[in-house]
Amino acid sequence: MRKFVLLTALVLTVAVFCAPTDARADVKIGVLAKRGAPKCMQQWGATGEYLSGKLGQPVQIIPLKFEAIEPAVAAGQVDFVLANSAFYIGLQQQHGVQAVATLINANNGHAVSEFGGVIVVKADSPIRTIEDLKGKRFMAVQKTSFGGAQMAWREMVEHGVDPEKDCAEFTFGNKHDNVVLAVLNGAADAGTVRSDTIERMAAEGAINLADLRVINRIDDDFPFAHSTRLYPEWPLAACKGTDPGLARQVSDALQALQPGDTAAVSAKIMGWKAPADYTPVEDCLKAIGFTDFAAIQ
Repeated sequence: MRKFVLLTALVLTVAVFCAPTDARADVKIGVLAKRGAPKCMQQWGATGEYLSGKLGQPVQIIPLKFEAIEPAVAAGQVDFVLANSAFYIGLQQQHGVQAVATLINANNGHAVSEFGGVIVVKADSPIRTIEDLKGKRFMAVQKTSFGGAQMAWREMVEHGVDPEKDCAEFTFGNKHDNVVLAVLNGAADAGTVRSDTIERMAAEGAINLADLRVINRIDDDFPFAHSTRLYPEWPLAACKGTDPGLARQVSDALQALQPGDTAAVSAKIMGWKAPADYTPVEDCLKAIGFTDFAAIQ
């Protein structure tokens, strides 16, 4: 019996010392699942597979609801986080995350690494300027939506219109499409959504662009109608406890992604670039007095 015990102990000891020493824990990337977990995986699952191949270790995509992003980062449950630009500023200030790459979107064949907000009314509306929004029913996506509320909010404040105080109603449609449809069906006098929304809806046959008019339209070379400044696209950020070497590897791998790669096609992006300057995003949030980053949803 004593020999058996000694033999068992020897086998266990050999097993421990002979176990693979290069095995590493999975890399976890938390992704804002703004359209639900299944669509999130459909969009970003291939990016996890791509990075797994590049890093030589498993990379998991973790879909997260709006309200789950901050707790996941705070608890150290993810190594990286992909969320909208306003989320990033909040997470940077609260938890020290740092951008390692900025995505380059693919919109109707255009490669864009910035986006804006667009304010729309019905084509026959008497509303012509931002100042005309006083006393009108104004709808945004969510109060904490960057492209679907906060960008336009800044422009309105700078034109002397506080949507919370000066509009007859300041309501929220929760989805970008809902805001556009509310304007068209008369449930709101005006609304704001992320740039490219109305063009996408028109391409899908959901609306006719001729039925809408853009307020404060900015004339530049950006390929989509917009009423606000342009701000940098979503960043992928490394969490505070993430190994800097791993962060560099992920950054390099993402920037090497080509438009025709499966990961880019699935995500509907052109690729990634070096981290943008997100100071303009912080400036926007300051301009509207938004400091409750825990409320970002």
